[in-house]
Amino acid sequence: MPPAEPGRRVRRGEVYFANLNPVLGSEQGGVRPVLVVQNDAGNRRSATVIVAPVTSRLGKARLPTHVVLPASGLGLEKDSVILLEQIRTLARGRLKGRVGAVDAATLQEVDRALGISLGLKLASPVPPGTGPDHSGPQNR
Repeated sequence: MPPAEPGRRVRRGEVYFANLNPVLGSEQGGVRPVLVVQNDAGNRRSATVIVAPVTSRLGKARLPTHVVLPASGLGLEKDSVILLEQIRTLARGRLKGRVGAVDAATLQEVDRALGISLGLKLASPVPPGTGPDHSGPQNR
């Protein structure tokens, strides 16, 4: 499988085949689909790309860091699972043929699972009068 076309912009939410070898231990390896999770600003400027591996082994333990990826509409042979607990940075040259891109709903699920994987607390809106520039009672 040839590398992704030179000069082609990689975008968040796209699925490519990538060679993940060499690996250690339980890391996902081989040539397999990966989902680009890096933001598009980084994708434009960096020689590397952050991805999550995809497996067609649906029988794997279902974790809150897994997102189901239906084969239909994407060009994969089988329904698969995105493993967001196994994100990694790859040299852009490891990306091979583009498979397709996930829809907005799947990307929202990916964001949720990434938040869980990385222990991120989702920001909630700051109530009026409590932000750093407020003029509440303690600032009078």
